[in-house]
Amino acid sequence: MINWKKEWKPLTAIVVVFLIFYFIPKDLDRIQSALFEAVYLTQWYAREHVLLCLVPAFFIAGAIGVFIGQASVMKYLGPRAKKYIAYPVASVAGSILAVCSCTILPLFAGIYRMGAGLGPAVAFLYSGPAINIMAIILTARILGFELGVARAVGAVIFSIVIGLIMQFIYRREESAKAAEAVIPDEDSSRNLLQTAIYFAVMIGILIFATWSKPEEVTGLWASIYANKWIVVSFLGGVLGLILINWFKIVWWKILFIAIPPVILWGFFPEAPALSFTSAVIGLSVITGTAKDETGEWFAQSWDFAKKIMPLLFYGVLVAGLLLGRPGHQGLIPNEWIAAAVGGNSIAANLFASVAGAFMYFATLTEVPILQGLIGSGMGKGPALALLLAGPALSLPNMLVIKSVMGLKKTVVYVFLVVIMSTISGIVYGLMF
Repeated sequence: MINWKKEWKPLTAIVVVFLIFYFIPKDLDRIQSALFEAVYLTQWYAREHVLLCLVPAFFIAGAIGVFIGQASVMKYLGPRAKKYIAYPVASVAGSILAVCSCTILPLFAGIYRMGAGLGPAVAFLYSGPAINIMAIILTARILGFELGVARAVGAVIFSIVIGLIMQFIYRREESAKAAEAVIPDEDSSRNLLQTAIYFAVMIGILIFATWSKPEEVTGLWASIYANKWIVVSFLGGVLGLILINWFKIVWWKILFIAIPPVILWGFFPEAPALSFTSAVIGLSVITGTAKDETGEWFAQSWDFAKKIMPLLFYGVLVAGLLLGRPGHQGLIPNEWIAAAVGGNSIAANLFASVAGAFMYFATLTEVPILQGLIGSGMGKGPALALLLAGPALSLPNMLVIKSVMGLKKTVVYVFLVVIMSTISGIVYGLMF
């Protein structure tokens, strides 16, 4: 008698490999192009997102594990927390970050490991990339006011509803978790205001370092983009003062971190990422060699990085192979996607949701991609379905979520996002 609980993984692997070689195109140039797209997308991801997005996110996630007391997480997001408190807190906390589906992962893993309830943690996971104020404004301006409003309303509702459904499905497990949970006493050398300022500064660095170039050359967004590195430098200086005064790191170590970025900026003003990288290396050296709580901060950050980064790169590589970069195509031709999402049928909305769930969207890139697809005949309903599923999910995102909360919960979460996005697209398409 075969034990299928053990054998389903090798069976799935065999079937997947078979299907790949059965359906792989015979056109050698197309295969070669898809391989190049996989490499190019991964290279772009490494250059544009690892240093500016993920590294700050890893440091924030490590700080959550060390400097935010477990009592606070359990009080506001734990399985015993009041729903009317936990879900708004999770949604707001996620939405202010304005990050992509991959950058939110170390932060989600941090609060989940600290004891956050499944529902609030999932609400936080969805809200981070989905309820992006900048992206919603850009959607309204470029794709239409109605679509921008529908995206904003849908994303807010989704984050709470999906969290509540996940909590309900796994209510027994969460009840057992709540019964076993012990809320420890707060023990910190810093008060709540100091901790809040510390995290606000790091989140500010993350947001401004990743601020995307707007299409307009004038206006508020363009002004912020033009001066974003000045803001990042200022916030970096504030973080240095915080580390000296509140974390008791000796001043000359902070000076050791600060001098190389200033020199690099002076010699290479056109490449501010070099200065940023230098500052990150300096902070890593100082905290990585410390014996106190800042050393634990680096240890936690490194633990997140070594577990999450390989999965993200693998996911981005596969996504590039199958779907290519924006404006290019992988093994799956772009015209297939454009043809499949026309009109407002159930199939079109479902396909848009599934395709969006597996594609990787950097912050704000979904808007110009949708603009091109709409121009190619994409219906309004499928456009909203993709907007609600795409930024919140991606193949690399799914791989990491699985490593954090397991395969079954990941499948349920992805299923809920896809189905709710599909239904929302159908309703929106009928209305407009």
